[in-house]
Amino acid sequence: MPYRPIAIGSLAIPGNLFLAPVAGYSDRAYRSLCLEYGADMAYTEMVAVEALVRDHRKTMELASPAKNETILAIQLFGANPESFALAVEKILPLKPSLIDVNCGCPVPKVVKSGAGSALMKDTGRIRAIVQAASGASSVPVTVKIRTGWDSDHINFLEAAAAAVEGGAKAVALHARTREQGYSGLADWDSIRILKENLAVPVIGSGDLFLASDAVSMMEKTGCDAVMFARGALGNPFIFREARRLIENPDSADAAYRPPFEEIIQAARRHFELSLEYSGEVLTCMEMKKHLCSYFKGFPRAAEFRNAIVTAKTVADYEKFLRLEYMPPVP
Repeated sequence: MPYRPIAIGSLAIPGNLFLAPVAGYSDRAYRSLCLEYGADMAYTEMVAVEALVRDHRKTMELASPAKNETILAIQLFGANPESFALAVEKILPLKPSLIDVNCGCPVPKVVKSGAGSALMKDTGRIRAIVQAASGASSVPVTVKIRTGWDSDHINFLEAAAAAVEGGAKAVALHARTREQGYSGLADWDSIRILKENLAVPVIGSGDLFLASDAVSMMEKTGCDAVMFARGALGNPFIFREARRLIENPDSADAAYRPPFEEIIQAARRHFELSLEYSGEVLTCMEMKKHLCSYFKGFPRAAEFRNAIVTAKTVADYEKFLRLEYMPPVP
């Protein structure tokens, strides 16, 4: 059955539907909301190891758990094995359940530092980083990789093997190259090949925009779990619907979209959680992009986006969430 528990090293996870680490989105508030809607595990945003080593307070907050987060998966990025070991020691008091090494971020700023998908060009460094992190960690260490640097250098099997040699207990594969970024189609066949060649669990990522995509990926690749990224933005319901579709394929609607009232309810809940974890100033800065994601695709959504840029206070946002401004009427 596609929906099932998964063991990553010593960590037992009750199901296999995960929220990916998404910079600027998978903060404590949104992870908390996705868990409420059925995500089995939610990764933190990328956390810089060098900032952790320097005891940067806000960086430590990125790694901190939400109140309902019983499984804390912290993703780290960097290029120096020694710094990874020190960073792991810094975050162990947060009681993480899992530590993930980012070898896939394509953002130029990250790549120029030698981190993220730049590591796909140096599998020996991947091995060394995972080995250093594993040596300092009391919890499982995993990695997230891409298929390669570009179409001429497809080396995900080599990168995954190096990670496992270093001690990785699972490998997540975003089935695109660094060159692709987030464009083009994800090569799900690479996930299948990785699963056939790896002894540890494989987590699939790429082009999971609908609940039905999770079912298709599991069936076509045999991967042990799936990781929703862009498909979960403004759509925490995708976890609940994926599980419903997997468990009741004959009765579930593959094209299901929540009613507008439920979307508004989720957006309000997200706003409340953000106020709780981030305070008014940061929430009022960050919620614009989240609300635009919630209402994407609805009639008059463009008008809504243009109007919400004026929101500066909690009172402003409450007017939007009560639909006192131009609502994107379904």
